[in-house]
Amino acid sequence: MPLLEFTALLILATAMSFSPGPNTTLSTALAANRGLPAAMRFVCAVPVGWTLLLLLCAGGVGAMVAAVPALQWAIKAMGIGYLLYLAFKLARSARLAQADAARLDVGFWQGVALQFVNIKAWLLALTIVGSWVAGRPDVLPRLAVVVPVMLFFAFASNLLYAATGALLRHWLAQGARLLWFNRAMAAVLVLTAAWMVNA
Repeated sequence: MPLLEFTALLILATAMSFSPGPNTTLSTALAANRGLPAAMRFVCAVPVGWTLLLLLCAGGVGAMVAAVPALQWAIKAMGIGYLLYLAFKLARSARLAQADAARLDVGFWQGVALQFVNIKAWLLALTIVGSWVAGRPDVLPRLAVVVPVMLFFAFASNLLYAATGALLRHWLAQGARLLWFNRAMAAVLVLTAAWMVNA
């Protein structure tokens, strides 16, 4: 892959991976409520699920999803529903003990599955496949470059957000701070769900 294309890939990966979205919001909220070790299952699930999504898009599933509006709406509906469900659970947790009692948790396989109903993940996968992989004579060598780059960025961005949440954990445990933090994170999830309606 030429250096100019690789640089453009890095810029896109940085902008998309480190901007707030469902994954980074959940990474932050899980670590703030349950600690970094509990959030790591989700942090590790994101790059795995996203890589599977990218490979499916490269294999032609992305073109099928882009061509069938009903399938796009089904993915959106599931993603919106799940984000609103998580936002509801998050907004009700006012203390760390409540987060444990309410099972405020997203496990590894849930994190993997979330990528398939995350419209931001689909848009990024389709953009990368369309711009850097599809229709090129060197598809496999390009995937050998793209996949590790995107794995790294998906992991690094979610780890950074989770570490931030974990650093805030003890500060948030005082008074009503956690409740307002959780409500703010829930609002981000609701806004993301609203954005997905029009995406």
